[in-house]
Amino acid sequence: MTEQTTDETTDQITGHFEGTDGPPAADPHDNRRQVLYWRLLARLFDPEEQATLESASLAVVEDIGLPPALLDPQASVDSIVQRHPDLAAEFDGLMAPEPEPEDGARDRVAEVRRAALVSKVLLNVFASGSGTVTAGQLARWQSDAGWLERALGCRPGELRGGRAGGRTAGPGVSPTGTGGGGTTPDLSRLIPAIGPELGAIEADLVKRMHLREVLADPKLASQLTPSMSLIEQLLRDKNNLSGVALANAKSLIRRFVDEVAEVLRTQVEKASVGAIDRSIPPKRVFRNLDLDRTIWKNLTNWSPEEQRLYVDRLYYRHTARKTTPQRLIVVVDQSGSMVDSMVNCTILASIFAGLPKVDVHLIAYDTQALDLTPWVHDPFETLLRTQLGGGTDGTVAMALAQPKVAEPRNTVVVWISDFYEWRTEPLFESMAALHRSGVKFIPVGSVTSSGRGSVNPWFRERFKDLGTPVISGHIRKLVNELRTFLA
Repeated sequence: MTEQTTDETTDQITGHFEGTDGPPAADPHDNRRQVLYWRLLARLFDPEEQATLESASLAVVEDIGLPPALLDPQASVDSIVQRHPDLAAEFDGLMAPEPEPEDGARDRVAEVRRAALVSKVLLNVFASGSGTVTAGQLARWQSDAGWLERALGCRPGELRGGRAGGRTAGPGVSPTGTGGGGTTPDLSRLIPAIGPELGAIEADLVKRMHLREVLADPKLASQLTPSMSLIEQLLRDKNNLSGVALANAKSLIRRFVDEVAEVLRTQVEKASVGAIDRSIPPKRVFRNLDLDRTIWKNLTNWSPEEQRLYVDRLYYRHTARKTTPQRLIVVVDQSGSMVDSMVNCTILASIFAGLPKVDVHLIAYDTQALDLTPWVHDPFETLLRTQLGGGTDGTVAMALAQPKVAEPRNTVVVWISDFYEWRTEPLFESMAALHRSGVKFIPVGSVTSSGRGSVNPWFRERFKDLGTPVISGHIRKLVNELRTFLA
């Protein structure tokens, strides 16, 4: 199809949608972009094809040298990139903000090409259909969602659950390949926030899948990629699984825990436990030699004639740290609405438990409290012992937490909940008493990578008045708070 024919077709369509009788005044490249975006909107709201839009879009795609498979709703982004590897680089950062060119000139052809690629990613992710979902369909959606995250400049899985990525199918091809390696862009201007929307779509797909039957078939179970939505369903249903299905469920939970732990460990690894103790003289060994200070202090011994510096005193760095152990008590609401936070905080507690001089205790509660401290080093075993759902009575958890506070000044209590409690007044009074005793009390509403969460306004206002505002949002906020206390 010639460029002239393509322009005529797109002119007719865009003229129709703009409600004009004569030829539109828009640039031909703008017309082409409009055709692609009109097709995207039409397919999002109606799965039936609009013949005119489909034929015009095909003409545009072929004319700009892109594969017609971009218009096939059944073709995943992975399959297209595997056949056309050069497109992988174009999908990376496709939707990330770019600086305006200095000369103000716009590459119209590139804009049309970008519109075609953006339409493919958005349609595959947000047109999730209805009815029963197979393991293969879920895996394909997760892969396409990973490409959307790469297009936004993030790592696959980062917006949905904080993971560095899922399965790898080769560098530069799979959404877990080389994309999203830079710093995470500021996506706060997206309305609504895209992370929770992706999580909601994924959760819906998981619910529409016959999960027990899939887990019982090793071949189908191998197609599943662990995600927060899938892990929530597995934790809810684990007591109803047995045999092969239970083994496959445990394998998926273990994989997800390991992936999230890898991401969180990089955020915690720089935490230094214990401040430098300058009352202890520095150890006089070469590795502690402060060369810069030694040179500076001996500059008066410089001999211009000999061009030589005479050193009469060596200076060493202090490396000894105060050894007062810090105690970290993590209390987690295990009601269904807090599953994302519970998974993240259970893994985070295990990481801090691996640091020297940090004594970590973990308590989970709903209407009853469970001391999970014996398994705190293994988040996988901890999660298997939780029971999601039910009401919340924080006073039973407080009864377990209070005896663990031996030295208030060296203790931090992290309380993760939405704080919709049965006994609000008694619980808040006991929390305030902990804070007044010298304990570092950190109330947390949600510590997810992107998920939404609500906090009881009654508690939120009182925590603010107490001087301990509720932390909500990215788990990095909690990591920074703990790192400051433990430093």
